Amino acid sequence: MADSSFDIVSKIDRQEVDNALSQAARELAQRYDFKGTGAEIKWSGDQGIEISANAEERAKAVLEVFKEKLIKRDQSLKILDAGEPRQSGKETKISVALKEGITQEDAKKVGKLIRDEGPKGVKVQVQGDELRVSSKKRDDLQAVIALVKAQDYDFAVQFTNYR
Repeated sequence: MADSSFDIVSKIDRQEVDNALSQAARELAQRYDFKGTGAEIKWSGDQGIEISANAEERAKAVLEVFKEKLIKRDQSLKILDAGEPRQSGKETKISVALKEGITQEDAKKVGKLIRDEGPKGVKVQVQGDELRVSSKKRDDLQAVIALVKAQDYDFAVQFTNYR
């Protein structure tokens, strides 16, 4: 019998993030407390978002609105890497980078956890910015998924290609 396997990845669902961004922008246009503050949220390149407003508190409030929209769309807030608010002329801006992929050292941490605490007979391979976990028993794979979900990493984790 062939091994069953799945991948542990950290990917961004760009469509969901885009939808959350549009919803946040729509809410900013409609809410009374954002009227006349110049509050704005938009894409900045492929992997970044730019937030601007005429006051630091307003810029932070825009970020909170965006986070709420992401949560409603089942996106982890761990994909966000928000910078510090900075003055740019009369505006305050916040740059938010989107984090995707698992770094080598994070992959090693996850692999070590699975080898140390996971069921025996489970194999882990690092493949670029993802991990392939394989085992003869599907129950062992379920146990590994539960183990990894229970950990609190500083990156979002998804499980794909379960077969």
